[in-house]
Amino acid sequence: MARYQVILTYDGTEYRGFQRQAVGRTVQGETEHALQKIGWQGSSILAASRTDSGVHASGQAITFDLDWQHGHGKLRSALNANLPPDIAAQSVYEVNADFHPRFDAISRTYRYFIYSKAVRDPLRDRYSWRVWPGLILDRLETAAEYLLGEHDFAAFGSSPQPGGSTIRTVYRADWKPDGDRLIFEIAANAFLTHMVRRLVSFQAAIGQGLVDVKKMQQNLDHTPKTLVQGLAPPQGLFLTAVTFPT
Repeated sequence: MARYQVILTYDGTEYRGFQRQAVGRTVQGETEHALQKIGWQGSSILAASRTDSGVHASGQAITFDLDWQHGHGKLRSALNANLPPDIAAQSVYEVNADFHPRFDAISRTYRYFIYSKAVRDPLRDRYSWRVWPGLILDRLETAAEYLLGEHDFAAFGSSPQPGGSTIRTVYRADWKPDGDRLIFEIAANAFLTHMVRRLVSFQAAIGQGLVDVKKMQQNLDHTPKTLVQGLAPPQGLFLTAVTFPT
């Protein structure tokens, strides 16, 4: 018996999030079903992040214990042969028996994709958010700078655990132009529920000139905090990487 870490890519459109639920398709449920077909007898896989319904991933990390004697490459192939077309195992590693992808992770990185166009584009809407009128990049960059460092993000999300801390440390937050598209990338030690989507929505309002950029600092530094209104749609959000100690 060995413990394996697998990096998953998935299109979250048809799923009610990563975490298994009583009703509805989930990434965890489909992955566990595929594992059962190749001899897995565990009760639950472990994951680095519980992505929301409709959110995608190119770097989700999962872990499970399995008695497998055929090598990492064949394990990946066996998994992919049994996973649905919108989920794929990209890599397989053997890890220590006490490794946990959530608690051992030192950072997680998300990207959010926005495009600015007067008319909707069905070929892009599955993986990005159309925002019109367009956003002013300078305003977005200023807003993102406020996010760096340790802050109480209670205005932008809730702790996954009841009564848990809402303080998080952001290591990187920036906006990059790509044609008529903007990409927001943020890396932090951990994230609150809906934190990235609320941050994107709030920054979009700043980028359109609807909200003063100083409101970002006020929401981070002032107490008590009230949850900001607005939640960017899930389809523009991707979990792109989980980093572990080397």
